[in-house]
Formats: sequence, C-alpha cells, structure tokens
Amino acid sequence: MTNSTTMTIRLDQQLKARLGKLAGETRRSRSFLAAEAVEAYVNRELAILEGIERGIADVEAGRTVSHEDAMTSVRRAIEAATDKAAADKTA
Repeated sequence: MTNSTTMTIRLDQQLKARLGKLAGETRRSRSFLAAEAVEAYVNRELAILEGIERGIADVEAGRTVSHEDAMTSVRRAIEAATDKAAADKTA
C-alpha cells in the first residue's frame, strides 16, 4: 500500500461535476484523478522553477549569448533548413 495522506480542497460545483464525469468514464475515483492532476501540476511547476534557477546560475556565471547573436544563429538555421528543403524538392 502506498504512503498517502488526506487533503481537502475546494472546487466549484461545475468542476466537481466534470471531475465526477471523468471518474465515471475512466472508472477511476475522483480522489485518484485529483491526486494525479496535483502531481502533474507540482512536477511541471517544479521543473519550471528549476529551469529558472539554472538560467539565473548561467547568467551569474556569464554563460549567456546576446539576443543579437542568438537571432543571427536562428536565422542561419532557418536559411539552411529552407535551402535544404528547396534542394530536396529539386532532387
């Protein structure tokens, strides 16, 4: 058995009804679906925060590229892909 705890949340009636419908259609409990949704949300938000922290560390360490240099690189990549697509069409 998993190590779990109980938490109470407030939902508006429409969301609770939609959750109930989903639970019925998927043959899962509302509690199971809510726990999955909370887990997915927390994982996504923590990944975003970790990315921000890595970005701040990169800035502090000087591991950055100017906007102009980044855009030049992107434009070159687009031009190369466009040229390759054109060459593939004529081949």
